[in-house]
Order: sequence, then C-alpha cells, then structure tokens
Amino acid sequence: MNWSRHEDNAAPRYCGHMSDAFFLRDGDRYLPTELTRGPWSADAQHGGPPAALLGTAMERTEARADSIVVRAWFEMLKPVPLAPLTVGTRVSNAGRSVQTIVGVISAGGEEVVRGQIMRIRTTDLPVEDSQLPERPPGPDQGRKVPFFPTGHEAGYHTGMEASFVSGGFLEQGPAVAWLRMRFPLVRGEPISPLARVLIAADSGNGVSSALDYRRFIFVNPDLTVHLHRHPEGEWVCLQAETIVSRRGVGLATTALHDLRGPIGHGLQSLLIGQRKPGG
Repeated sequence: MNWSRHEDNAAPRYCGHMSDAFFLRDGDRYLPTELTRGPWSADAQHGGPPAALLGTAMERTEARADSIVVRAWFEMLKPVPLAPLTVGTRVSNAGRSVQTIVGVISAGGEEVVRGQIMRIRTTDLPVEDSQLPERPPGPDQGRKVPFFPTGHEAGYHTGMEASFVSGGFLEQGPAVAWLRMRFPLVRGEPISPLARVLIAADSGNGVSSALDYRRFIFVNPDLTVHLHRHPEGEWVCLQAETIVSRRGVGLATTALHDLRGPIGHGLQSLLIGQRKPGG
C-alpha cells in the first residue's frame, strides 16, 4: 500500500508537559502533549485526540471543496500511547460522487488506530430540507461538573471545556453536554470543523456513563460518526445515552448538534470490565 505521510518542515522540540496544543509537529511525527491523556491510564491517550488527528489527515487527502464528510469510522487497535505518532492515509475509492479515504496511526512502527472517511459530493436540489428536532439548550444554559478523578492535573479534561445541560461525568444515565476545545489540535494549525466533532464525539460514553467508574471500566474500541451537514462553530453538543449488558459489552449512542441544530450521530461499542481492587 502507498500511504501518504503528513509532514511539515517545522520541528518543535517535544515536551510532554507543554499544554498549548494537543499535539506538536516534529517532521513527519506528531508528539502528544499531556492534554491527550485519557481517564483510564496515565500512559494512554483519550480516543478523541487521535481520532481528530487521523480524521483531519484523511479529510485533507485529495480534498474536494464540493464534498462533505458523511461518515468517519475509527478502530482503536490498542491503547494509543503518549509517544510520538506517525500518520498515513490513502484514497481507496476515487469515484466521481463518492470517495473513501483510509488511514492509520502508528506508534513505534506498530499500528494503533485505523480509520476511514467517506465523502459525498454536494449539489443544489429543488427539495426542502427535512424537519429536524430542536437542539438542546445551549452551553450558556449548562453548568460545569467535575471530571473523573484521574490523579493528573492535566489531560483531556483540561484540554476540553464542558457545559452540562443535564447529567454529568460522575452521574449515571443519559446526559446532554456541550464540549469545545480549549487549545488547537496541532500547534500552529487551524482546527477543522470535523476535528472539533470527532474529538468531542468520542466522549459520548463518558458523559452518559451507565456504570460507576470506581467499579467498572467502559472503554470504546471504536467510534463511528455520521454527519448530514457541515458542522459550524466551536461548540459540539452530545445528547448521549449508554446501554450495557452483563455480558461485558455496551453501546453509546449520541445525537450530535452544533449551535445551529442537529448535525449527525455517533456510535461507540463498549468493552466493559470490573476494576481490580485498588486499581
């Protein structure tokens, strides 16, 4: 396979404690900062930042102004380490109306995330837009709530701003939460609307946890996002609900909104397990 590497001439020095972006560029590598750290392990990233990183790279691959990303899919092959990453993408289907781009993130020469986006051409048709449900109350009507205690001052929870209209990270059950990035995804680079959605959508299972985080883990090994229009603005709303099974699997379903209204849906399969005593 011929993967295109996404590189840059800038080569900032890596420092795991720099907190002005989720990633730094270093030639053809992306260096994660502590803002990417997730709640399950001190050594692993939250799924949102690498999904946004790979999604951005795939979206830029042979980009077309007359198309929209309608589906983004990610498979987390293993925990993404807080270590230098490389990103590769290629076009797998170059149709006139529909294109599919695939990509991988590797760490230490080993694939840790695979992804795929589908783009559909846009046009103007003599039809009315479908009636959609109203969006939930905006972030100005929400409240700040505590994040899962991770034992670390900085991480994904400090890289993102959250405003809960209902529910909370430490509350079990459905939730409505608005999220936005406090920092750029990659230092010195603009944030794409798709990246804003992906970095937030991976939190659907976290905002609507159905189990006590002190007793259980509920990690999503995948993320699928479907969009029906271009996202707008900095805020992304997750209207999320999680269902679990005693067989150790679950599903988080999230309706996605921006300040204008609904934009799509997210789905996450869940791997559920009991925490070890003292873990």
